[in-house]
Amino acid sequence: MSDPPDRVLILIVAFSIEAVLAYPATLFRAIGHPVSWIGALIAALDSRLNRPDYSFALRRAAGVATVLLLLAGSLSAGVVLEMAVPAIPYLGFAIVVLVVAMLISSGNLDQHVRAVTTALRADGLAGGRRSIAKIVGRDPDTLDEAAICRAAIESLAENASDGVTAPALWLLLGGLPGMIAYKAINTADSMIGHLSERHRAFGWAAARLDDLVNLPASRLTGLMFIAAAAVVPGASASSAWRAYRRDARLHRSPNAGWPEAAMAGALGLRLAGPRIYSGVLVEDHWMGDGRAEATVRDIDRALMLYRTAFGGALLIVAAIAVIVYSVGGWS
Repeated sequence: MSDPPDRVLILIVAFSIEAVLAYPATLFRAIGHPVSWIGALIAALDSRLNRPDYSFALRRAAGVATVLLLLAGSLSAGVVLEMAVPAIPYLGFAIVVLVVAMLISSGNLDQHVRAVTTALRADGLAGGRRSIAKIVGRDPDTLDEAAICRAAIESLAENASDGVTAPALWLLLGGLPGMIAYKAINTADSMIGHLSERHRAFGWAAARLDDLVNLPASRLTGLMFIAAAAVVPGASASSAWRAYRRDARLHRSPNAGWPEAAMAGALGLRLAGPRIYSGVLVEDHWMGDGRAEATVRDIDRALMLYRTAFGGALLIVAAIAVIVYSVGGWS
């Protein structure tokens, strides 16, 4: 699958499968997930190399070595899997499609955010807190219903970039090796890239590299939300564009602000803002200038925007591939 047309075809088939089936919980319980396998390796390297008796400089160097090992392993795995396509044509193609489907989280993300709306409608605040705790790191007991709804929408916006756009983009740019390497970097950032005392030095390389590889996808996801807002009833593309340009750079994350600001503007909401993590208040700028009192209905609207954005993007990618290939093909 070294050619762009192959990557586009694999992406479309895999995206369709994952959007419908997500990742079955029974399968996860039986064999885990590629991300959990990568996570187990990262945890082992963290335990082995991130020694408290090492100096700050040595721990940072160990973190750089960890990232290099992850990149070498993930790129090698991708190359080996891609070699299966010409070697065993039909089975090889099916294997690669399934791997790509497992590494894209469009349906899984949709499922987890919908679960918050289901819990809020069925069990009220207590149910919403239990459900939101599965997808965000903030203290659920500090959240009222509006804060739970905002958290669900923020998670949808941010993870649309990290979990869907970015892996798809790196697949198109670098094939399966590029996609697996991206997932390894992103998983490393989520596990060791935070500013805790243990990972301030060791996780530095993972955090910086994750910021870099997510930069194009975060901007693109925001633009996709703006485009979707032009066709989704009740959404505003002009407000999404205004918030995207004005607020995105104010977010404490170099990437999360772009999709969150566009989503906030499109829906007439305020997202982000001050939040509590592990008892610590994090002062963050608001994204958007609408109302902060988000509702369950707003989560439904956010999901509609999300589905429209990615459904439309997939159709556009497919159409471009068909046109380019029919005119003269890829060189």
